[in-house]
Amino acid sequence: MHLEWSAMAGTGLSSLGRVKLIDLIQSEGLPSESYKISVSTLSQSLTQYSAAIIQLPAVDGALLRSGIESARLYFHQKPSYPTAEMVNANDPCDWCKTSGYYTDPQLWQETYDYRPGLTPTEPNNTMELPPSGLPDIFSLLGKAARDILDAISFSLNLRSSAFSGVLDNVPLRLREISSSVVSVCCHARPSFQGGQHHSLTTQEDGQLIIFSDHDNQVDKSLITIIKADRAGLHIRDYHGRWMLVDGDLGPQEAIVFPGLALYQATAGHVSPALHRIAIENLQGHLYGRCSLAFKLMPKSMASLSCSEMSAAGHGVDAQFQLPIPVDDFMQRSHPTDQLFMRNSFPSYNFPTTQDGSLKPLTKRRKNNDARCKPLPPSKRLRLEAQRVLKERVQDIADKKGIKLRFCNLKECENHIQALDSPCGSIRMEIGWPPGVPFVHPHDLPNKAKLGFLEAYEPGWAASQDMELSLIEL
Repeated sequence: MHLEWSAMAGTGLSSLGRVKLIDLIQSEGLPSESYKISVSTLSQSLTQYSAAIIQLPAVDGALLRSGIESARLYFHQKPSYPTAEMVNANDPCDWCKTSGYYTDPQLWQETYDYRPGLTPTEPNNTMELPPSGLPDIFSLLGKAARDILDAISFSLNLRSSAFSGVLDNVPLRLREISSSVVSVCCHARPSFQGGQHHSLTTQEDGQLIIFSDHDNQVDKSLITIIKADRAGLHIRDYHGRWMLVDGDLGPQEAIVFPGLALYQATAGHVSPALHRIAIENLQGHLYGRCSLAFKLMPKSMASLSCSEMSAAGHGVDAQFQLPIPVDDFMQRSHPTDQLFMRNSFPSYNFPTTQDGSLKPLTKRRKNNDARCKPLPPSKRLRLEAQRVLKERVQDIADKKGIKLRFCNLKECENHIQALDSPCGSIRMEIGWPPGVPFVHPHDLPNKAKLGFLEAYEPGWAASQDMELSLIEL
C-alpha cells in the first residue's frame, strides 16, 4: 500500500531518512520487514527531500575516508593556476569520456574522474598517479547504487532488475568503457586561483554562505552517491527550500540522490535533485572541500524507455512515451524550471524509523492491535483508489499551475450538481473531460472509484489485489 501524500506531508520524515545499505539488499522470497521499512524510509526521503542518507558497513566507510584523505594530498600538489589543457570544455559529447584531472574555474572546482576502461594521462601524455583506492571505491559504490536502484524499482512496483537493460555489464567485457564514473572533487581549494565569479546569495543561522553563480546543478545520472570531508551540499526539497543535507553525517554515511536519467526512465515519478555546494569561509583550511561522488550512468548505446512504468500501471505523459537514445538525452539541455513539478513518488505504508530499527515497529503493532482490527483488503483497496484519484486531479492542476483545494464531504454535498460551484469552476479551469465524473475522493461511490481507475489504468485493481495479498502474508 502507498502512503497518501497529504498524510505523509503532515506526518512524514522530520529530516532526511537514514537507511542501512545492508537492509536494501534483495533476497529470494517474500520481502523481509527490514527491507520493507528501509524501502519506505528511502522513498519518503526522496519524495520530501530529493535525497537520503545511506549507512555503509564499517569497512566500506573506512575505505571512503581513506580515499578522501588520498584526494586531499592529490589536489594539494596540483598547480595553483589552471592551464588551458586542464580546463573542462563542458562539451556534452564528452559526457562518457571524461577521465583524469581537469578543472572548472567557474565552479572553483577541481576534479579527477576515474572511469574503468580509460587510462588517464597528463597533458604531456605521461601517466598520471591518481588518488589511491579508486577501483575498490568504484566497485563498492557501484554495487550500492544498483541496490538502491532496485529498491526504488520495488517501491514503484516494477519488475526486479527493471533497469538492467540500460546499465553496463558487470564486470565490463573486453574493450568496454564504463559509462558510470567516480568523480573525486576538490571545491574551493584556497591555493587554487581559478574561481572568480562568486556571489553572496543567502545567510543561514547568522553565517554568510557563498554559492557559485553557476552552481545550481542536476546530475544526469540514474543515482549519485556522494561522501565529503566537510558539510556543504545543499539540495532543494519538495517545497523549494534549500537544505544542507550532509551536516550531520556519521563516518559510515553518505548522501544518495536521483538524477535526470532516472527522472526520464520513471516518466517523471522520481524527481532529480537540484543541488549546489556552499563555499563557506575556508581561510586556514588547507585543502578545500574534498568529496567522492559515484554516478551510476546508463550506457551510451541504450535507450531510456518508460515501458516498465507502463507495464506496472503507472500513468506516462506524452513527453515520456517515446524512447530516447541515452547519448541524445545526455547531450540535450534540461532547464531545471521545467523539471520540478509535483513529485508523485510512492512510498510503502510500513511503520518506519530513521535508522531502520524494528523495535518501534513491534511496539506500534502491539498498540494498534489493542485499539482496533486492521482494515480488510477490500476497504484498503477502496482507500487506495481514493488516494490515487486525488493524485490524478492534483497532477493535472500542478502541471497547469492551478492552486487546488479539495472540499470536505460536507462542503461538497451542495457543489456536485451546481454549475457555478467551486468544484464546477475547478473542473472548467483544469479542462476536466465532459461527462467524466470529477474525482473529489468522495464524489464517487466505491465501485465507481475502482471502475474509473480501471478505465484510467487497465489492470490497476488486479495489481493492487496482488499487493494486498502480499502484505497480508
